[in-house]
Amino acid sequence: MRIEQHPILQFQKGKKLKFTFNGEEVEGFEGETIAAALHAAGVRVLGRSLFLHRPRGFYCAIGNCSSCFMTVNGKANVKTCVTDLEEGMVVETQEGKGVII
Repeated sequence: MRIEQHPILQFQKGKKLKFTFNGEEVEGFEGETIAAALHAAGVRVLGRSLFLHRPRGFYCAIGNCSSCFMTVNGKANVKTCVTDLEEGMVVETQEGKGVII
């Protein structure tokens, strides 16, 4: 779901970009964050809490809450709500604290 029209704000989509999320091809647009592109594609659960494994989603959108940590191109603990989407990215749900390589 994307906001297509607004009475005050103007939205301009950038170039269409393809990336993979948990092995599936997904599309987003240049200028979007990873989390925004996933949300627009219908992905609501970005990860799970460390101890109770409750679902975590797109929450603060400013990089403070850590609910959006995912593994991106093999790098753990990427804050997807403030990381710009790029063509060909490989995005994966992160279990636990992730593995730092």
